[in-house]
Amino acid sequence: MAARVLALSGIPWHHELVWESLVWGAVAASSLLLGTLLAIARRWPPRLLGVVLGFGAGALIASVSLDLVAGGYQEAGALAVAAGLSLGALAYYGANRAVDRWTARSGGNAAGAPLALGALLDGIPEQAVLGIGLAAGGGVSVALLVAIFVSNLPESIGSSADMLAAGRRRNRVIGLWMLVTAVCAAATVAGFAVADVIGAAAQAGVNGFAAGALLVMLTNSMIPEAREKAGNLSGLAAVVGFAVAAALMLLD
Repeated sequence: MAARVLALSGIPWHHELVWESLVWGAVAASSLLLGTLLAIARRWPPRLLGVVLGFGAGALIASVSLDLVAGGYQEAGALAVAAGLSLGALAYYGANRAVDRWTARSGGNAAGAPLALGALLDGIPEQAVLGIGLAAGGGVSVALLVAIFVSNLPESIGSSADMLAAGRRRNRVIGLWMLVTAVCAAATVAGFAVADVIGAAAQAGVNGFAAGALLVMLTNSMIPEAREKAGNLSGLAAVVGFAVAAALMLLD
């Protein structure tokens, strides 16, 4: 994906900033694979897993409200963000229904799949924002980088733990998250490559798309699962996650 975009944009693959964007993209996305390894390394009690998911939900809510939606609005106004929100929400909803139908036909279950799908659908545009910022000459946003890293962990831990509990083989779970990690890292390079050829409205739409996919995933999967596993404690964990992510973004 990234190589094709680079070719279309006319940017040589050996350009210094191309490699820099790839490195930063890999750093941000690496927490997806780290979360998988943490889920494999130990058995996560349901209550602890619910707290982790609640923390991640709070961090993602902060990312949606303070970074993706607010940043898109400042970039191009409400209309572009609203269009992106709608497309992102519909994309996640449609993809999740497809996953549910596939698992039903195969006689399995969708354990962990909604969180993995959410990580992919929000991770691609979210990390593209990193590349766009780098191409604009402002350098990488440390706050966004850390917020992506922190919020990715609960998604991958929760999804991987559910998959393993459902009997999925470890190598398949690792392989899935390696693929998601690689695609998200490549999205940073793609964002860098297209930054000069897309307008402010399209960039705001990218922000909105990530926010829309996140909001549907949070409402349908992450928050209900956190509540089911940790009860009322999940709400407190969400507030802590929101506070940590918000502090990181507001300090940038």
